Amino acid sequence: MENDKQTENNSGNVNKLKSRVSPGDFKKKGERHWYAVHTYSGYEDAVARYLKQRVESLAMNDKIFNVLVPKEKKIKIKNGKRKTIEEKIYPGYVLVDMLMSEDSWYVVRNTPRVTGFVGADSTEPTPLSKDEIESLMGRMKGEDETKFKLEFSVGDIVKIIDGPFKDYEGKISAVDEEKGRLKVLLAIFGRETAVELDSLQAQKM
Repeated sequence: MENDKQTENNSGNVNKLKSRVSPGDFKKKGERHWYAVHTYSGYEDAVARYLKQRVESLAMNDKIFNVLVPKEKKIKIKNGKRKTIEEKIYPGYVLVDMLMSEDSWYVVRNTPRVTGFVGADSTEPTPLSKDEIESLMGRMKGEDETKFKLEFSVGDIVKIIDGPFKDYEGKISAVDEEKGRLKVLLAIFGRETAVELDSLQAQKM
C-alpha cells in the first residue's frame, strides 16, 4: 500500500511538471533510444547531475536509464609540456538514454538549464542512430595518446606555434615517432641551431 501511494505521489509530481506545451504523438514512443538534449553552454555537467537526481526522486528509472556528457581526451601543450585534458565533444548538449513517453519527455524537458530536445521541433525529439552512438562511444574511449601518427618527415619546413621559439621557421632534422618529438634546425643569431620540440608545437608550412 505504501509503495502504491509513493508511486501515486511520484506520478503526481511528474504531472505537476507538465507545461502548456503539448508534445506530439512521439514517433518512437515506447522505444529505447539515445536522444540529444540542448542545454545552456557551460552547464552540461550540472544538467546531467540535476537530471539524474530528478530521475531518482521521481522514480523514473524504468524510463530514463543513463545521462551522459560526451567527452574525449585531447593533448594540449602547456609550458612546453604535454598535458592530457578532457574536452566536451558537443558543447551545449547532454545525451539521454530513455524510453520516450510524455512523462519522461516532461522530466527531461523541465530540468533546469535544459532548452529542448534535438528534433524537427521541441515536441518531436529525433533519436540518435546506432551508428552515431557507436562512433561517439568510440571517440569517448579514445586511444593511447602515444600511439598517434606523426605527420612530419625529415626535411619538412615547419613553423613553431608554441613555446620560446614561437613564430620561428625551420627544417626538421629528426623525428622521434615513439616520443612524439622533433628536432628542428632554426636560424638563431645567424647560426643554424637544432632545438628539440614536441610535435604539437610545430605546424607544417
